This record gives sequence, structure tokens and C-alpha cells, in this order.
Amino acid sequence: MIAGLKPYPAMKDSGVPWLGDVPEHWEVRKLRHVLDRVTDRNQPDLPLLSVVREKGVIQRDTTSKDENHNFIPDDLSNYKVVRVGQFAMNKMKAWQGSYGVSHHDGIVSPAYFVFDVNGVEGEFFHAAIRSKTYVPFFTQASDGVRIGQWDLSQARMKETPFCAPPGSEQSAIVHFLDHADRRIQRYIRTKQKLIKLLEEQKQAIIHHAVTRGLDPSVRLKPSGVEWLGDVPAHWEVWQIGHFAAIGNGSTPSRGNTSYWSDGTYPWLNSSSVNAGSIVASDQLVTDSALRECHLPRVPAGSVLVAITGQGKTRGRAAVLMIEATINQHIAFITPRKHDRIATSEYLQKFLGAAYSELRRMSDDSGSTKGALTCEDLRHFRVALPPIDEQHQIVGWVKDATTEVESALQFAEREICLLREYRTRLIADVVTGKLDVREAAAKLPDASEEPGPLDDAEAVAERENDPESEDLDAVSEEAET
Repeated sequence: MIAGLKPYPAMKDSGVPWLGDVPEHWEVRKLRHVLDRVTDRNQPDLPLLSVVREKGVIQRDTTSKDENHNFIPDDLSNYKVVRVGQFAMNKMKAWQGSYGVSHHDGIVSPAYFVFDVNGVEGEFFHAAIRSKTYVPFFTQASDGVRIGQWDLSQARMKETPFCAPPGSEQSAIVHFLDHADRRIQRYIRTKQKLIKLLEEQKQAIIHHAVTRGLDPSVRLKPSGVEWLGDVPAHWEVWQIGHFAAIGNGSTPSRGNTSYWSDGTYPWLNSSSVNAGSIVASDQLVTDSALRECHLPRVPAGSVLVAITGQGKTRGRAAVLMIEATINQHIAFITPRKHDRIATSEYLQKFLGAAYSELRRMSDDSGSTKGALTCEDLRHFRVALPPIDEQHQIVGWVKDATTEVESALQFAEREICLLREYRTRLIADVVTGKLDVREAAAKLPDASEEPGPLDDAEAVAERENDPESEDLDAVSEEAET
């Protein structure tokens, strides 16, 4: 897509080290000359909007349990009005790129910033300011010690330099990037459909192995568990709490540096379970945190289950290969060694086969968001063959899913590369590193293109991203 693109013929020094040279006819100005803050309120009947990292401002689905974990008050009169073409920011997550120009009229949290955009086409500003070139400046303009909840300094943010071409060229850039994004999204969706099929194939292999065993001629008996059906007659059905210890952890205060600074003990959040096997942690807590916050020391060989989550993570299970502690969104299951009832590897495979049932249970919990509890897991029943047979099943599943697992990893890697390519392309185009004027002139009109990614698909993209499991963050409404 960029093979035929060339640099601009005449460049100049932007005067901004991180930006380097820009096209000679482009203008470099400060954001204070582009953004004017507005604070309209008292429109509680307007639709609720969300501001997300993936797409900016989207319509909020208030009927879904998984869409957003933030509390919605009964009185929305204090919520800020956002009009089409205005720029809205989640000021506590601006460092992540949670901002954008709105395509909708609606209302957002009182904690957000809302601005009019002047002298720059809204679509160009949206594409440029959300590119990897500009996002780091919002990190530099944010303060605070609480990771993930830094507060944006509006004054410093407005000193950020912003580079823009003439209006007609802005339109050409938007047209080119819109075309490129549609093509990349089509590629990504194709890969996602493939991944879904591969996951279903892998799930079917595991499900049959942990519910029927490896001998097709074995005699069966009713398990007494509706979703499980018949199981081999020599297997036993146990409640997890009868052969394992179960509990969960907590999140030490991010504001207390004695809990995090120079930490040495691994601490895990819910996204860690997506790995299937946990061998390390990128977050460490101190002995003070372990002692004062009553954090559990979870031994290696335990199984961790995500009990809350906005996306696919809730209900996922992983084997813990190291000693660690966990947050409140994970439960640990530690089989008692002296009982020799279940191996952690088999239990993780069984819970993987039970994923749909765990999701159903969490959705029926009556909570405003899906959630499992330690008590749910304590009473959850699993079918257990003898220990030797558990080892055989785990080994067979590993061999039987090797090719599927390789195909899954390859497809997921392709999606990562496509997203990295899109990110780099946008940054190069909106900062004048590539001239797309001629290419844009040859593209079909937008009306002839397939539809863009809609809000529901943007939410789905966020749910498929493990990094979006930001459940340790306090909602912006709660902090207002």
C-alpha cells in the first residue's frame, strides 16, 4: 500500500525534535490555537457516549453487562455535552490515547474535557492527534503516582505542537487513510474469523478428551451435571472445594509507593490468565504490601481463573508456574497435594472445556457486570479420571492441538503485524513523511467503499484485546 508513496519534494525543519522535518508548506502551531474548551451540561436525555483507546468517541451500549464497568448515576444533568465535530478526552487515560473527535451528539462523564476544534478539519485532527507521534505528549502532560489514572494537565497539553497541511490536503489525507483503514480492517476480520474457527476446533478436541476420555469403547454413566452429560463410568465427579483451596487477592494502593517501589514479589492481574501458562509477571509488590494488604502467596502449580472482566478474559484459566500473588479479579485454585485427586494441568484443561458454562454462571449472577465468585468455583463440579489417566489426557491434548495452536499463533501474529503496519502508516502520513496526494486522487469515492468499523465492532475489538482488561482502575465517575 505504501510501495508507490514518496516523500514530499520540499521539506523544512519543524523546530520540534520529535517531529523532525515536515513539508515546506505545512504549518506548525500549538494546540492552544486549535482547541477551545467548552462545558455545556444539562442535557441528560442525550445518548451516553464512551471515549475509548481503539476508536475515540463511540456510542455507549448501556444494555450490555460487558461493555463498561463504570457506574452510571441516575442523575445525568452534570454530564458534559459533546456535539458532532467536537473533541472529547478522558483526561485520566489521555496517556493511552483515549480521546477523539465525535461523530455523535451525546453526553460524557463530568471528568472529561470537551473542546471545539478550530482551523483544522475534524477528521484530519482526529487521525493525527491519535497517531503514535502525538499520544506520548499526553503522557508527558499528565501527572500522578497512580499507574493508569494519571491526570492530564490541560495547560501543558495545550503547549503540544501540532503540524497540519492546507485544508484540501487534509481532506486528501483523510480519504487515503480511510481507504487504507477499511482494507486493513477487512484483512483483520478475515483473520479473526479464522481464529474463531480454530478456537472452536481446539475447544472441541479438549472438551471431548476431558468429558469422554481417550477410550471410545469405555462404558459411560450420568455425571449428574447438566452441561457435562455422561462421563466414563470409572471417573468421579467432585466439587472443586472438596480437593482444593480457593481464594482471591487484592490490589495494593497505587498511591502507596512502599507497596510497589522496588517490589520483588510477582503480582498478577486478570489479563495474565490469557497466557494459559504463567511463567513471569511484569508487576512486583513489596513485602509490606504482602503483609499489610493480606495478599495470598499462591504456590506454583495452582490454577488461576479470571472471575471478572469486560471481554473474553472472564472465565479463562491458566496454570501458575511460579509462586505469586494476585488481584481481586482472579481466583486461585490450589489442589491439595496429599489428596492426589487432580493435577493442575488437567484441571486447567477441564475448566477450559467448561468456559461457556462459567460464562453462563457469571452472567446469571445478578450483577451489573458479569462475575464469578470464589463460592461459585468452590461448588463447581468437575469430572476426574484417575491421576495416571489425567496425565495421559493432558499429553494427548497437547499433541492433538499442536497444529491448531501453531495456526492460532500465526494468525494472531498476522493481526499484530497488520495493526502495527496501520499505526506506522498513519503516523508517517499525518506528519508529512509520505506524500499521499496523488494516491488519494486515484481512490474511489467514500460512498463506493465498504462500510467502516462501527461502534459495536469497536467494542468487540476492545473486548478481544487483553490490555483492555483495566479492572484495577477506578471509574472516572467515581473519581469526579
